[in-house]
Amino acid sequence: MENDSAANDYIAIKALENGVTIIGLTRGRDTKFQHTEKLDEGEVFIAQFTEVTSAMKIKGKAEIYTKHGRLTAE
Repeated sequence: MENDSAANDYIAIKALENGVTIIGLTRGRDTKFQHTEKLDEGEVFIAQFTEVTSAMKIKGKAEIYTKHGRLTAE
């Protein structure tokens, strides 16, 4: 997995309102919640996909920056 480029991808999340929630989800047979983070307006969180983290769920109004472009969660 070390050479898997997806495992080395970073994303940046900028909260556009208070209370934006970021939830990290695990890899494997059973997907589970791994980590939860709350952001207030203007805060930025930089996250990396790893051998353990396969997905992230973002709740609230935020801008997400990836190597593929910028997304807005509402």
